[in-house]
Amino acid sequence: MDGLAEIFGVVQQWLFEAAVQRALFALGLGNLLEDGYEATAWFLVGVIQIAVLLAVIGPLQRWRPVEPVLDRATIRTDMLYTVIHRLGVFRIALFFTLEPWFDEAFGALRTEGYGTFHLDQLWPGVTDGAVVSFLIYLVVFDLLGYWIHRAQHQSGLWWRLHSLHHAQRQMTMWSDNRNHLLDDILVDSLLVIAAQLIGVAPGQFIAIVAVTQLSESFQHANLRLWFGRVGERLWVSPRFHRLHHSIGVGHESAGKNTLGGHNFGVLLPWWDMLFKTANFEQRYDPTGVRDQVEQSRDYGRGFWSQQWVGFKRLFGKA
Repeated sequence: MDGLAEIFGVVQQWLFEAAVQRALFALGLGNLLEDGYEATAWFLVGVIQIAVLLAVIGPLQRWRPVEPVLDRATIRTDMLYTVIHRLGVFRIALFFTLEPWFDEAFGALRTEGYGTFHLDQLWPGVTDGAVVSFLIYLVVFDLLGYWIHRAQHQSGLWWRLHSLHHAQRQMTMWSDNRNHLLDDILVDSLLVIAAQLIGVAPGQFIAIVAVTQLSESFQHANLRLWFGRVGERLWVSPRFHRLHHSIGVGHESAGKNTLGGHNFGVLLPWWDMLFKTANFEQRYDPTGVRDQVEQSRDYGRGFWSQQWVGFKRLFGKA
């Protein structure tokens, strides 16, 4: 791991000096060098993730698909979402819009004497080790992710945005980032606030997000795979998460057209087991939202169409 981290650091430094630093100086943004260096890391992580999707998860989908690929156009739209999010376009937009507000708010809190609580300092010499610290923050963020995900389903307003993610009836490894941008802003804002409050270092935060995103891409894959009786209870599998996307099963209460559902875990199924929302049935049902079938509801085809329809749906206009 140390060797891989060293290689990553060398490549990041080279890319930053060869391209990002020069671009910032040319644009008169030399004051953003530190942020540009961090953005370079996000970009490299995204490139690695997409490479893994193409080299590993893609062949697995072709090896054991749940269903044939019939709608390639909607998959191409999902690929656009993936590029926007994984290569940092969405994060750069947040940097120039919301992040200054967060910096100002947390700066004001520190001025008033409210410092950041560092969770990994609970047991000096043990919890502050690199691996232990990473695992602690990973579990904490996963618990937060579980409750955010439940809120997306059980809050009527939030579901109007999040339903776009579930409207994909041709699930593949590209489907994870298929979200309304307002939905992503809400989720990312909550995660950034949590990271600030519990003292996650920027490098650790990037690593946690990278591991989470790659696992989520795998979970959404068109792949007939489960991890066995024990493994299914240790990590979220494609079968476990597909059931969450299944019409009338995963994101509705007891098969009714009401908010609720099963299998909200992001990485760990522990929270679903603990809070009684787990469903470990071995089944592979059609995915989508019930009103697509019963009411022929339109969620949009292309990227901008989906964003506009989602915005109207939020205000009860679609």
